[in-house]
Amino acid sequence: MDNRLFVEAVLYRYRAGIPWRDLPERFGDFRVVHTRFSRWSRSGVWERLFQALAEDADNEYAMIDATIVRAHQHSAGAKNSRAEEEDIGLSIGGLSTKIHGLVDARS
Repeated sequence: MDNRLFVEAVLYRYRAGIPWRDLPERFGDFRVVHTRFSRWSRSGVWERLFQALAEDADNEYAMIDATIVRAHQHSAGAKNSRAEEEDIGLSIGGLSTKIHGLVDARS
């Protein structure tokens, strides 16, 4: 199996959230793919690959998005607790927190 098909099989498996044995037949025998994945993991190939990709990030165009998530009153802790240390704050709509997401042009 060539490297491209192998990497596509691994990405497909994680993107779909399926067990190894449910890989489509076009990727070949799932045992072979899993064995190769395990070898690459033990030898640090994935780590080096992700480090190389992270160094080459294209930050020319970055997109950011945010959403506000409402929180239940019990999520802030007990009264007179460490509420100021929590990431949940009181707003007009009640207890909430804000989540931000940032992606580059290649994501």
